[in-house]
Formats: sequence, structure tokens, C-alpha cells
Amino acid sequence: MSADRRTTPFSGRVALATLRGQVTAEAFTTGDPARVAVPMADLLAAPGGRRERQLLLGAALRVIDRQAGHAFVQAAADGYCGWVAEAALGPAQQPTHWVAVPGSHLYSGPSVQAAEIAGLSLGARLRIVADHDSFLETAEGAFVPRPHLRTLGDWATDQVTVAETLLGTPYLWGGNSRTGIDCSGLVQLAWSACGLPCPADSDQQFAALGQVLPESEVPRRGDLVFWKGHVALVVDAARLIHANGQTMSVAYEGIATCIARVAAAGEGAFLGMKRG
Repeated sequence: MSADRRTTPFSGRVALATLRGQVTAEAFTTGDPARVAVPMADLLAAPGGRRERQLLLGAALRVIDRQAGHAFVQAAADGYCGWVAEAALGPAQQPTHWVAVPGSHLYSGPSVQAAEIAGLSLGARLRIVADHDSFLETAEGAFVPRPHLRTLGDWATDQVTVAETLLGTPYLWGGNSRTGIDCSGLVQLAWSACGLPCPADSDQQFAALGQVLPESEVPRRGDLVFWKGHVALVVDAARLIHANGQTMSVAYEGIATCIARVAAAGEGAFLGMKRG
């Protein structure tokens, strides 16, 4: 079977039942629903292996296989598959809210003086069960500032504005959070905050998002600029924003300057611009 390993729910031993007849597996399963129960979890290429992406608190998953303290999962949001530490997983839960600011905290009580329990990134999802005026209580008994949350369905409206809230975030290969993020992670997080589906990696995004623009077209806010292995968002006709290895951060850069710099460095072929 010729398929993209990243989105093929087959651990090498156990496959999702939908692949029956397509792969040779020791077993097939319908999988077990679960969620990420920690602020952030690495999605790995193999148990204990290198990070490919990251999953945020509340992300819905389907567990397909378990091995060496890790679970092979498929993320519901984008279909990405990989291994995550079993300790990071919890029972499936229907979230009600999402973190709509770059970063927040879980608190031990509904007070600004209460001890923080953990940090939260833009995009994390929570189930809220009680209202305490300026704080909302999660199903696990932690508290989040009300201004930091929106109900699911109350999405942001501009992907570039979302990306701009992450200016200065350090670059991290495979990162998907305020703690560290890469180029495609920035695009995916911005699209997700606007309630829009988006694949995880830049090549997948190039295949799935928007229409290719003719070279004569003047770029406008929200367009995507693609290279082989890299993606950026257009801020205006002259600038883009991207998580990049040059500044090791989310930063603005001139569009023409960036295209010339990448070409001079031989870092990846320019693929063009796309508009949704």
C-alpha cells in the first residue's frame, strides 16, 4: 500500500479497521476514543522517538495500539498519526471552550492570587462545568480566567491577526504552541483558531489550502507563501509573518527579502503563493 505514513492509522502492528484489506496487520481495531489530558504532548515517530508534531490539552484522539508506555494514536482534527506517552492521555471528553489568547494558566482556585497549576497555549480545549464570575471551572476542578476563553464556535475571524499574537514565540521544530512553534504549526494554529480545518505539515497545507496565484498577482493579507519545506502568511503587500530558523522565532519579514534570502541560501524551492 502506498500511503502517507503521517495520516495512515497503522502502527506497523495494529491498524484501524477501515484499513482492512489494504494493509497486512497483526490485528485490526476500531480504536478507543481518548483526549490529551496534559497541557501539551509530543506526537512521536516511534515510542520514545523524535517529535513530529505536538498536541494540546483537550485534543481528541483515537488510540490504535499501545507499546512501551506509549500509545499509537490518530488525531481527530487533522488525521495525523504517531506515538504519544500514555501518561499524557485521559478519557474522551466533549470540550466546551478553547483558549483564545496566546497563553493562559490553570489555577488552583478562582482567584488571581491562587497558585497556578500549569500553563496553557492558544488553542487548548477545555470542558467548563461552572461559572465563578471572573474565572471558569474545568471538569477537573481547575480554574481559567474568563477573558482567556471563548466557547467553541465563537472563533477568531482573521488568521493573520491570530498569527500576530504569537510574534516572538520561539521557533521549535514540530512545535504547535505558544511555548514553541514551527512554520506549519503557526499556520495550523491560526486556521484552527478561526474554526477552519488545516493539515499539520507544510507540504500537506500546500496540497489542501487555497488556489495557486499567478506570479503577476499582488499578494494580500491572508495569502500563503510556500517553499519546499516552509510556509508563511502574508500580512500585507510587502510583508509576511512566519516561524523561521533565521530569527528562531515568529517574526515579520519582507516578502521579496524572504524569497531572495531563501533562494540564496538554497533552503528550499519557491513553490508560489496561494489564496483561500
